[in-house]
Amino acid sequence: MADKIRNVGPKSAAWLRQVGVRTTEDLARVGPVDAFLKVKRAGFRPSLNLLYSMAGALADCHWADLPEEKKQELLAGLEAAESANPIRTRWEKAAAASERQARNGNEEAQGESHDAAAGGFLDDAEAEPASGNGDADSSVSRFE
Repeated sequence: MADKIRNVGPKSAAWLRQVGVRTTEDLARVGPVDAFLKVKRAGFRPSLNLLYSMAGALADCHWADLPEEKKQELLAGLEAAESANPIRTRWEKAAAASERQARNGNEEAQGESHDAAAGGFLDDAEAEPASGNGDADSSVSRFE
């Protein structure tokens, strides 16, 4: 296949396709750091080898042949991009909504908390108050 990105295996290629990076030209346009972050933000769990593989593809070399200074440059770029726009997990989003709700009772936060619970972000025991003494063990999940 002419469009295959060098160094990228089938699983990583599928992840990249999901975020719109299908060819080496797409990768060059987006850049390896942003492509890596797109994959992470899509919910996949790539290792740094994907980042190095994509950089190697653009440098037309095997990822293991990337100079150490290039790897450090990629890591610094990744760290800067993540700190500028942190990736929040669904658990962090649900916790933030719950914290806002507890702090100010804001209807918007209540809506986010409800949305998180409806989306499966909270366990039923957390989404609905437990009856009885309030212990999580005293509630019964409707899935049991």
